[in-house]
Amino acid sequence: MRVYTRIIQMRAYARNLYDGSMPKNLDPVAAWRAVLLAQSRALRAIERDLATAEMIPLGWYDVLLELNAATDRRLRMQDLGLKAVLSRTRVSRIVSELEDAGYVERIPDPDDKRATLAAITASGRGALRHAAPTYLAGIEEHFTRHLTLAQQRTIATALQRVIEAHDAQTDPRR
Repeated sequence: MRVYTRIIQMRAYARNLYDGSMPKNLDPVAAWRAVLLAQSRALRAIERDLATAEMIPLGWYDVLLELNAATDRRLRMQDLGLKAVLSRTRVSRIVSELEDAGYVERIPDPDDKRATLAAITASGRGALRHAAPTYLAGIEEHFTRHLTLAQQRTIATALQRVIEAHDAQTDPRR
């Protein structure tokens, strides 16, 4: 019973913190929750679209896209981990899977012998090009068609501020 009482007290305290600084009708986590839910649902739908079309998985697409866009179409593993929308551990595993599939090769970094570069192969570029129409159609179907152009601009501008605030704080070792 004491634990339950303590939880109630903590909730009341948290509510009081927001009362003085935020309008009463604004949920302080509504935007955060909406971003998480929209991303989760749209990504799952796009993953389904890619699987149905027998294309590469979305995680593979993300890694190949970043490698293809990089100078010389290769990145240090550490930099790839920062650019991809996946955890560093997951990026490493996906690079291994892509390497096994012949879509990526690991090469020594000529500037730092301790580091490894991931480089997209011609087959990887082909797989990326093949999946791109399905991926782009999925973005349109599961995300942008539900928003006006003004809403898309507002979301992009607002979220870019969050991205930039965290880019300055990003520790590449994490």
